[in-house]
Amino acid sequence: MTEEQGTRAPRQPWLHDTATCVDGNATTLSGGDGDILPGTAQGFYVDDERQLRTVRWRVGGEAPTRIAARSAGHRSEFFSAARNLGNPGPDPTVEVHRTRTLRGAAMTERLRVVSRADEPVVTTVSVELAADGAPIERVKAGHLGGDRAVRMDTERVGVDEATAPARIAFSLPRHRLTVSFEPQPTRLRSSGESVLVEFDVRVEPGSHCEVALIATAARSTASALDADAGSEVLSWSDVVVEADDPRLGPLVRRSVEDLRHLLLRDPSSPDDVFAAAGTPWYLTLFGRDSLWAARMMLPFGTQLAGGTLRALARRQGTVHALDRAEHPGKIPHELRRTAYVDPESGLALPPVYYGTVDATALWVCLLVDAWWWGMPEGEVRALLPTLHAALGWLSGDGMPDEDGLLKYLDTTGTGLANQGWKDSGDSIRWRDGRIAEAPIALVEAQAYAVEALAGAADLLDALHVETDADPAGVAAALRERVTRRFWVGSDAGRYLALALDSAGRPVDGLGSNMGHVLGTGVLEPDEVRRVAATITGPELLDDFGVRTFGTGNGGFNPIGYHTGSIWTHDTAIAALGLTREGRSEDAARVARTLVASGEAFDYRWPELYSGLPVMGRPAPYPASCRPQAWAAASVGVLVTVGLGLQADVPRRRLRVAPPRPAPFGALRVEGLRFGADPFTVRVDRDGEVHVQGLPADVRIDAD
Repeated sequence: MTEEQGTRAPRQPWLHDTATCVDGNATTLSGGDGDILPGTAQGFYVDDERQLRTVRWRVGGEAPTRIAARSAGHRSEFFSAARNLGNPGPDPTVEVHRTRTLRGAAMTERLRVVSRADEPVVTTVSVELAADGAPIERVKAGHLGGDRAVRMDTERVGVDEATAPARIAFSLPRHRLTVSFEPQPTRLRSSGESVLVEFDVRVEPGSHCEVALIATAARSTASALDADAGSEVLSWSDVVVEADDPRLGPLVRRSVEDLRHLLLRDPSSPDDVFAAAGTPWYLTLFGRDSLWAARMMLPFGTQLAGGTLRALARRQGTVHALDRAEHPGKIPHELRRTAYVDPESGLALPPVYYGTVDATALWVCLLVDAWWWGMPEGEVRALLPTLHAALGWLSGDGMPDEDGLLKYLDTTGTGLANQGWKDSGDSIRWRDGRIAEAPIALVEAQAYAVEALAGAADLLDALHVETDADPAGVAAALRERVTRRFWVGSDAGRYLALALDSAGRPVDGLGSNMGHVLGTGVLEPDEVRRVAATITGPELLDDFGVRTFGTGNGGFNPIGYHTGSIWTHDTAIAALGLTREGRSEDAARVARTLVASGEAFDYRWPELYSGLPVMGRPAPYPASCRPQAWAAASVGVLVTVGLGLQADVPRRRLRVAPPRPAPFGALRVEGLRFGADPFTVRVDRDGEVHVQGLPADVRIDAD
């Protein structure tokens, strides 16, 4: 190592070449060959603590040669060849099939050796294991392990003292990790912090043998925020999408499977589930992310929405607490099992952190939309106290000064500098690339609030609930302020500013934020046309999605986190807004870019990526979570756009208005939910709509 390398600041690890599987609070990252190697971000993680930092298999003393790998949901599979064994010649005759499966806090790895050789294969299969207990925030900051001493125990369970132990265990800071084997190992060799487990095997021609390890983590230190896997609580197994576009079906199937395995149970009420934001960095409840994921999936039922709403309601702010940005009525930004401290950036967040300007409005929006999609009235009424408190924050603490706009400012120096969805420190920029100064009033935060306040007024009126507040009046006043203060002009034309800065000046960077204003009720028809033209114009829309920051801005970077990259959910929200505004052709155009990016990433969208093509395909953002909840949930938006869906369960009405021409050709979607009633929609190539399964009292408006 050179002196320069030895003193180099740690770097966030990249994940774009990793194989990732997840089930709730557990995730595994490995190389494409399946091995988990020390000195990397790879590992088996549970509750944001790395359990195993090394899982390295060898067959006949050599690493099998990788041929293929694939991951989906809670499972990864690897196909390799043991080229050192079997018949000589160019074709491999000994295959190695490796399967990894997560079930909550348990990881099972099965290694199958298959012989096509002429003679029996007699060899040794071995696996090296090591643990370090590294917290996820240190790994994310580039501190990749090896700095923790972990005690390993051997446990002889029902075996003769002369044989290898049937089980080993590691004592970690917050877990005890137990590893058992099938069959019983032949030998065990301990060296420092690692252990080598060996199996002597014999494989007859045309036959196979299999060995396995099962690693199970048990909490030794409990937290009130410990959440277990929720994939068994909720299933979308009846969701089936068939289309002339052959890419749509596989994209929906894989995304729904990934999202199901990102579900967590609320530790305060285990029957309620919510979507963890993404693996590996954000495998917990995030207000904004979890709310959007549930909102996008409403056409497939309200159970996820209900669990998400209740989980956040239980943790709604009740006091003023500067250190965690808490206010009465405010919905939290994120929950962690312990404090989150980034040793490099100085970011230090408490276990429950409220530094978000938009989650409160989005909570209200989800409640209103879930009511439209058929959440039982009893569940809605049970959440009315939370709704009233949220409305109080939106018209009170959320608007800290006389100009009546939602704003944020981190006063601790250790929280998030930006508290909208674009929460990196350099995301809010002027057209010339300068970074805007806080406090910041984001355009989309105002739009969410308008939609939330107006929707709440309708909901309360429909339920005959009286209130001293005037949410409709506050919404109208805020809508007028947006119209008056956020429109700007530059060389790119006239469009909505990203935000207002500390001096109240509109920040004229051209970005995707305006796409979130569509469909919120803020814009007049001519303003809708202007925003639609900008969001689908060449500076923001490319072949794979909507750029976060336009190409003509100073500081544009196609692989910058929020300064020119493409985010799956951001693009989906623009498409959804265009559909809600009646701009179905524009929405279809945006939706097709999402399908193109999904295909390019093997039908597993990352959190974000670069639209700058490499041989006609988008480039990965190397540190991106994959899967990510609101990325996977974007398939719900594709279905909504493709069918032009709009539900009104309380009034027993369903609107189906597919775009013409159809973005995916003929389309059939099963597993939709109108309240408790499953139904199917089919749209022919000529645009004719067929709806099956709804009760006779439901009025269907088909265009």
